[in-house]
Amino acid sequence: MLIKKTSKNQITLPKDVLKNFPSVEYFEVRAEKDKIVLIPVRAVPSNHTIERIREKIKKAGLTGKDIKEAVSWARTSSE
Repeated sequence: MLIKKTSKNQITLPKDVLKNFPSVEYFEVRAEKDKIVLIPVRAVPSNHTIERIREKIKKAGLTGKDIKEAVSWARTSSE
């Protein structure tokens, strides 16, 4: 399929291509040698990630003190 870049550096992906990615809203784009590669990406709002981390910490029974000690240990162990 042939597509054209507009004067604003935009392209439109053909429906025949996008039908294979019905729920994808975002694509990572990168250049590989002489090719443009699009990779489907599922965006997750940052607050969802933080909520999941907090849930895991709570389920594990960890406290703020535990986290501070772990961070302190990691910082001294990597030096």
